[in-house]
Amino acid sequence: MPLLFSIAPIVLLIWMMTKRNGVPSYLALPLTAAVVYAVQLLWFDASLRLLHANIITALVSTLTPITIIAGAILLNKLMQVSGAENVVRRWLETISPNPVAQLMIIGWAFAFMIEGASGFGTPAAIAAPILVGLGFNPLRVALLTLVMNSVPVSFGAVGTPTWFGFANLGLSDTSLLEIGRQTALIHFVAGFVIPLLALRFIVSWQDIRRNLPFILLSVLSCTVPYLLLAQVNYEFPALVGGAIGLALSVLLARCGIGLARSDKSQSAGQAVPFLQVVKAMTPTLLLIAILIVTRVHQLGLKALLNNTALLWQEKLGWLGELRISRALIVELQQVLGTSAAAGYKTLYVPALIPFLLVVLLCIPLFRLNGGQVRQMFSETGGRIARPFIALFGALVMVNLMMQGGDNAPVILIGKALAALTGESWLLFSSFLGALGSFFSGSNTVSNLTFGGIQQSIAQSSGLDVNLTLALQSVGGAMGNMVCLNNIIAVCSILGIGNAEGKIIRKTALPMLAYGGIAAGMAAILTL
Repeated sequence: MPLLFSIAPIVLLIWMMTKRNGVPSYLALPLTAAVVYAVQLLWFDASLRLLHANIITALVSTLTPITIIAGAILLNKLMQVSGAENVVRRWLETISPNPVAQLMIIGWAFAFMIEGASGFGTPAAIAAPILVGLGFNPLRVALLTLVMNSVPVSFGAVGTPTWFGFANLGLSDTSLLEIGRQTALIHFVAGFVIPLLALRFIVSWQDIRRNLPFILLSVLSCTVPYLLLAQVNYEFPALVGGAIGLALSVLLARCGIGLARSDKSQSAGQAVPFLQVVKAMTPTLLLIAILIVTRVHQLGLKALLNNTALLWQEKLGWLGELRISRALIVELQQVLGTSAAAGYKTLYVPALIPFLLVVLLCIPLFRLNGGQVRQMFSETGGRIARPFIALFGALVMVNLMMQGGDNAPVILIGKALAALTGESWLLFSSFLGALGSFFSGSNTVSNLTFGGIQQSIAQSSGLDVNLTLALQSVGGAMGNMVCLNNIIAVCSILGIGNAEGKIIRKTALPMLAYGGIAAGMAAILTL
């Protein structure tokens, strides 16, 4: 019965969002959160104070994804209003008018690099509007970017899911490196399949076959350096692999290597002046530069932006304690007198820096007038109300599902999956990682949540612990395809309404294929 009550809200959510004439996420998610609240209170006999404390912390946690979404929409509006989007589109068409080349350069290689630098859902936030500007259908672009942004994720944000996601397991650096190697190898193999499935959302199988040499070369230009670097490092594989892959993909496309020749692909657009391209690309280049400088901890800025040294604190009575650090990290602790806490990294979350900062720097560059600036901000504000409600509902649901320690609904589901599979656990362990991402919206949080369970299962069953954790990390990455936070974010940025359920239905199949590849690799690696 505890398992039944744990699963029931998730079944209800999936049914509401994927049925014909599905319920919009801004209604379905708060309704599901209310059901989880009732289940926790009436069946699991949870503390009323603790439940309410977690609702409050969910509200604080919602600030992170919603401000990133707002920043991405604002940047997109800047590109549109300034005319930079049209310039970038014409420039990309001069590299190659072939749609497959454009999709691989922006949707694959460019997003691969951005994921390596930042994470936080920024690859889709940056790449998707560029592809829509090239004339691709917004819904199909959302599907493509969600599926494409899976292979690099285990090493996203300079390896955070690996080195931080497993930080609470007491692993040695040697074990972390071995986990990274096996994770990269599984992703490397998946790279031969997943981009093809993503491309199919936009182009036909015939177009894919005709351009297959270019697709494979573009994939390998990212995944080969990614795999090689993972042998000695678990921080930079995605960032370096994406940067090398982007440069090589652009070069291959410009030379027409591996691309089908057709009347369309031979009619390249008129050359765009170099300085005009540089000016139009300035927001994107600034964005990438700031992300890299603030994410690579060896450069020192990352530590400054995450400085937790106390600057100011204040008791808020029954609500809790408010703390602000020297890096302006705002934390609400001891909420309602419980252990519940949440915070917002003002300078590190990629909202103020780099999104808003880049927009403010580029307003004078593009000589935008007051009316255009007001239009940008007002349209951005009008686009985030419903995503805020949806994300708040999602985070309340997640917080409540994770309450209860070893008897938390999420933990009960994970243990049930392990008990069901027995000694064959390695064939299914990636799906537990995907479940974590579905709930939390993060490979890192998935690893933090289920890493201990995976380690325990492996040790009690005599399985390879490092391989089990690698499969957990792979699962957390593939779960990005169906993760509610990412889906809501990309739909909000592209202005797509009430399509979350449809997207989950379509991205679930590539995720299952990914899980099949992970299972096959697990079987091979255990021989």
